[in-house]
Amino acid sequence: MLKLILQRLAIGILTLWLVTILVFVGTQLLPGDVAQAVLGQSATPEAVAALRIEMGLNQPAIVRYGSWVSGLLHGELGNSLANGASISGLIGQRLPNTLLLAGLTAMLVVPAAIGLGLASAMYPESVFDRAVSVVTMFLLAIPEFLLATLLVLVFAVQLRWLPAISYVSEYRSLEQLARTMALPVLTLSLVLLAQMARMTRSTILNILSSSYIEMAVLKGVRRHRIVFRHALVNAMGPIANVIALNLAWLVSGVVIVETVFAYPGLAKLIVDGVASRDYPVIQSCAMIFCAAYILFILLADIASILSNPRLRQRRD
Repeated sequence: MLKLILQRLAIGILTLWLVTILVFVGTQLLPGDVAQAVLGQSATPEAVAALRIEMGLNQPAIVRYGSWVSGLLHGELGNSLANGASISGLIGQRLPNTLLLAGLTAMLVVPAAIGLGLASAMYPESVFDRAVSVVTMFLLAIPEFLLATLLVLVFAVQLRWLPAISYVSEYRSLEQLARTMALPVLTLSLVLLAQMARMTRSTILNILSSSYIEMAVLKGVRRHRIVFRHALVNAMGPIANVIALNLAWLVSGVVIVETVFAYPGLAKLIVDGVASRDYPVIQSCAMIFCAAYILFILLADIASILSNPRLRQRRD
């Protein structure tokens, strides 16, 4: 097992290195010039050229890539080209907000989705199961930005229960925190709940079709006992895989939601970096998101191996 895990870690590290190339090339292809953006449209070509030299933008791409990767390995992210602030400081201010948003969403969604998926699997083809399938399919068909907009229109504009913008520099009470985080968390939760509930239901139903489950049914064991004492135990590995994959999706969902609600998180920082052509900020934030995504996919892969003895033996 240690050998398999080390192999997956090696693949993850290789993937992360390939991602650094893609991120660097992608930022270089962005239209516009950060030196021009900093100085303004009225700046002279000489001033722009001098600023490019000061920022190191006149160096060959391979040199800038090597310097950037070396800084990543040593934990030195450099400074923002737009305002000169430390990128580590900027990320340190925004990262806790993103972790708070993702953490609250995961805490709400994971137990709710597993419970909903189990309930649907216990009564397949029932009115409840069909209603859950229709609602979850409807939620999956709606893009995150559209769902966020609809929630703002209903709860912020029409009912005026919640703020439309989730920007607060300091939370003074739990009530203020709940009101501020309600719409972003609700947006992410609805989409994530639909995905996880459907995948959990499919996992449980797949296990319920196994031969040993059919034998328990023939012996007259009640369905509740079969689901909770037999199917759920054997489904813990696949369900852990489902959770890891959907938490990986949460990384990309946070980018959209933070932008819509002007939430001061890491995703909003990368969007602002794109607007100002601040390459070091874009690259650093993108690497954090990509590393988180690769980590969750790696955990899902390891969970699949641990939960499937036949797969583990075949790989051995």
